[in-house]
Amino acid sequence: MNCLSFGRINVACMRMKAIVITSFGGPEVLKTEERTKPLINENEVLIRVKAAGLNRPDVFQRKGSYPPPPDAPQDIPGLEVAGLIEELGANVKQWKMNDRVCALVAGGGYAEYVKVEAGHCLPIPDGLSFFEAAALPETIFTVWNNVFQRGRLQANETLLVHGGSSGIGSTAIQLAKYFGAEVLVTVGSEEKGQYCLDLGADDFINYKTHDFEQELKEKQVDVVLDMIGGSYFQKNIEVLKPEGRLVYINAMEGNMVSLNIMQMMRKRLSIMGSTLRNRDVAFKTALTKDILEKVWPMFSKGKYTSCIFKVFPLEEAGKAHELMESSRHLGKIILEIPE
Repeated sequence: MNCLSFGRINVACMRMKAIVITSFGGPEVLKTEERTKPLINENEVLIRVKAAGLNRPDVFQRKGSYPPPPDAPQDIPGLEVAGLIEELGANVKQWKMNDRVCALVAGGGYAEYVKVEAGHCLPIPDGLSFFEAAALPETIFTVWNNVFQRGRLQANETLLVHGGSSGIGSTAIQLAKYFGAEVLVTVGSEEKGQYCLDLGADDFINYKTHDFEQELKEKQVDVVLDMIGGSYFQKNIEVLKPEGRLVYINAMEGNMVSLNIMQMMRKRLSIMGSTLRNRDVAFKTALTKDILEKVWPMFSKGKYTSCIFKVFPLEEAGKAHELMESSRHLGKIILEIPE
């Protein structure tokens, strides 16, 4: 077997199994193929992946509407993993071989191995399985950055989360409650509403039977976390209090909306949105440090539940995508990567 010398490390040119997007389309385009094991640079680690989390952007990438950054694998989806450190870059001092970590990656998570900046890894909290840990990075990074850093949610404020039973919603509920906020959610069924209440939400609105704008017209909220867009935009504006913050992380119903600028000015609203995948290394490293300091203590206090709905073998990634697109799940869908 040929080897390449990389800094002080000898990296074997090995093959690995990966789930590959063979063409843009439905779940059936996801196929298992052999690929070359990634080569790390001096600031990266190689993770032997035990579990990978599914996220809605994986579906968009599969359909061709959410391309990965140029330096990420172009046809292997997957934004979050948990596993063991297999190799260390020459400059990496904070980790050692076989450390249990979970990590945010820009792509390539549906594979036996993935490389990642060392500063984007977090230690797997004591007592959590690889499955539970793989459900953490993408949702926690997204919620922390958008709800708390950008949306500036404070204790005793009210947060409205659309899609409360999703992976993002499950995380937003728990983090917001931990930091002292009131949490309201919209969901598509009574079962999903009860699921959110069990996680700590204060109340839910079934959008199939009630109009959240009408339900919240008198109460109003401080921060809205929205992944729907489209017709929800004006409704969000109506239910926000003066000085309210509207934060977008997706727009599944549509990107184009109309804004009454004078209404925004009168209510002194802040409207913002972000994507995390294309942010630079320094930003993600700083975000990781902030999460380790402020969010990770939740686990030792028993204040966070990693919500796993179903685990699929890596080879059944297509079935996992079918489930995600059906929206029947409560919490996270995970892929298991066997030895």
